[in-house]
Amino acid sequence: MNKKDFKDYKISADILRSLEILNYTNPTKVQEKVIPLALSKKDIVVKSQTGSGKTASFAIPIIELIDWEEKKPQALVITPTRELAMQVAEDFFNIGRFKRIKVVPVYGKTPFYNQRQSLKQKTHVVVGTPGRIIDHLERGTLDVSMIHYLIIDEADEMFNMGFLEQIETILNKLPQNRMTMLFSATIPQDIEYLCKKHMNQPEYVEIEDEDIVVEQIEQIAYKVEEKGKMKLLKDVTIVENPESCIIFANTRQKVDQIHGELQKNNYMCNKIHGGMEQRDRTRVMEDFRSGSFRYLVATDVAARGIDVDSITHVINFDVPLEREPYVHRIGRTGRVGKTGKAITFVTPKDRRNLRNIEDFIGAVIPVESKPDRRDVAKLTVDFEDRKRQRPERKEAKGEELNKDIMKIHINAGRKTKMRPSDIVGTLSNLEGMTIEDIGIINITDTSTFVDILNGKGKMVLKELRSTKVKGRIRKVNRANQQIG
Repeated sequence: MNKKDFKDYKISADILRSLEILNYTNPTKVQEKVIPLALSKKDIVVKSQTGSGKTASFAIPIIELIDWEEKKPQALVITPTRELAMQVAEDFFNIGRFKRIKVVPVYGKTPFYNQRQSLKQKTHVVVGTPGRIIDHLERGTLDVSMIHYLIIDEADEMFNMGFLEQIETILNKLPQNRMTMLFSATIPQDIEYLCKKHMNQPEYVEIEDEDIVVEQIEQIAYKVEEKGKMKLLKDVTIVENPESCIIFANTRQKVDQIHGELQKNNYMCNKIHGGMEQRDRTRVMEDFRSGSFRYLVATDVAARGIDVDSITHVINFDVPLEREPYVHRIGRTGRVGKTGKAITFVTPKDRRNLRNIEDFIGAVIPVESKPDRRDVAKLTVDFEDRKRQRPERKEAKGEELNKDIMKIHINAGRKTKMRPSDIVGTLSNLEGMTIEDIGIINITDTSTFVDILNGKGKMVLKELRSTKVKGRIRKVNRANQQIG
């Protein structure tokens, strides 16, 4: 049977162009099933594990369905964590780059004012966490009157985090005449209740768990006493010598302890947990994605929203207390067709939890003998060699996409009554420029940022330095250069 191709769906050339540059080759199973249903505007409940390509399965059809001319938000995506909100917003931005889709992420611990100002401009998609979405709704800074598409992502995690009441609050404020898509790794009773109450005869799509959890990820366990875990971790990393690895622990304190111990032993590592400032967590994740270090020590806050394709190993230093987090942890490896390895340290008090996890995934996790001292000694030289090497640099997801796009900064904004029409009018009058060469326009109080597409950035930059914008010459720079 021939593999499906994204060209088989009724999606525009602008989206296909982005997908090709982003290296989306053939649709995954979840994309094959969800995209045609979503394009026909059916309500959908999707049971699918993380790492299956589900974000693109809803982003692609939503971007296709959006009316670009409409100024009010048309799609709302609700996610459990800030990390996941950032990842989903980035995916929408990248896939919708040539359709000039404007995406605004809204989540806590970042300035409310900036989000409010962004929402005042034309916005097509809003991606956010429940608490911050409600803040905007209560303050009247998020207009949901034109929301036609709602996505509830990782619903089971939101219920585990106690967001059920907040989700209902949001749903009750949205137009009833909308398409709703719900994605979840599991469908417990609370989610069934939500689907029956708020969705219109939804289609149910289930992607077989074993494709990801069993076939693509090798799972093993080691029995160990609590006090022996740190030594075992060092031995396992020597024997496995991973290219890229996440080490999960159940508490912030344990993450700090493991990270400190690895640093003392000159591991190229960093950490992430909920006690860190959002900007520090974002920086750590960007560095990990780009390959700046090899080992990330994390709590379950990082199990959702880490979108790194090349993680070769996951080590559960602690067995998670619930069954679902195990699946989300190990789903950080073996992503979208790749293989990976998940290793779990099991103490005597963890054995019942391990049995619950095995029942949940429908597979026995084999318990193996701990690494032999002779093997550890023999492999130490190779490990030390790799430890001294920087991991291979990984290209950012949108890096290839940006090669033909230049973001420019114009030193004028809302305070000087700058409007998108002023920018479009000026740019369209430049020789060699068409409306198709103008990307997303973002106007702040004192600045305007414009994406110039199709490799025309240098020309526009040069021309604008001697061309009046809204009646006068403005200071213009590349946006990634220091603006002074």
